[in-house]
Amino acid sequence: MIPAAFDYKVAESAEQAISLLGEYGDESKLLAGGHSLIPMMKFRLAAPTVLIDVGRISDLSYIREADGHLAIGAMTKHVEVETSDMVAQHAPMLAYVAALVGDPSVRHRGTLGGTLAHSDPASDLPAAVLALGGTIVAQGPNGTRVIAANEFFTGYFESVLAADEMITEVRIPTGTGGWNYQKFNRRAQDWAIVGVGVADGGKGISLVNMGSTPLRATAAEEAIASGASAADAAALAAQGTTPPEDNNADGAYRSHLVTVLTRRALEAAGVA
Repeated sequence: MIPAAFDYKVAESAEQAISLLGEYGDESKLLAGGHSLIPMMKFRLAAPTVLIDVGRISDLSYIREADGHLAIGAMTKHVEVETSDMVAQHAPMLAYVAALVGDPSVRHRGTLGGTLAHSDPASDLPAAVLALGGTIVAQGPNGTRVIAANEFFTGYFESVLAADEMITEVRIPTGTGGWNYQKFNRRAQDWAIVGVGVADGGKGISLVNMGSTPLRATAAEEAIASGASAADAAALAAQGTTPPEDNNADGAYRSHLVTVLTRRALEAAGVA
């Protein structure tokens, strides 16, 4: 299918992108890698009148260590996260999950900031950032906001970003403990039917495709904090979730599957 007609603008800096967002309002969209937005436009699930291309903002592509966290620029591509020695050392789960995204063409074009802004509950990297206790830096005309990942996602493809804000940086705490990521899908490049991320020995547990946003399995996290076994904590993983029903699985199947994957992830992360 062919997208509806739109105007195309190129932003050379974050400030210019924010200015263009303010000028064109809710009808504009930022274009980074485009692997999520363009398919939605082709199916008319999104119909922006203006696309603002931020793919040339090179100063938002970086990975560096600062003040006890990794600072990753919003325009950093998935493959750069996947292959970074610094990410492998300080946030290995993030590197591992980046390698699971799509295929090489997607990973060479898709950006970390873009996938977070897209806010797809079936996406891998938002769940990884959530489990790792990451924060998201957003810039707008009124300044900069630092938003905890567990406060960022609000609904299907929705977040707390204002219409004139853009993500500029993602921050991941360094030095977290045992981790694991479990993803169940039919084919290697499919979206997860269910996914589970465990970070810091079970202090952070995130769920993929178990609701309208990436979710923290708070009941399971609290059980781990209280000394529960991996099996007992995993039995609580689906508590409070509203798993979708589609051609791949119904809600009951996903609720069962998430307990299985959570137990596997916890045990692989070193939780007995």
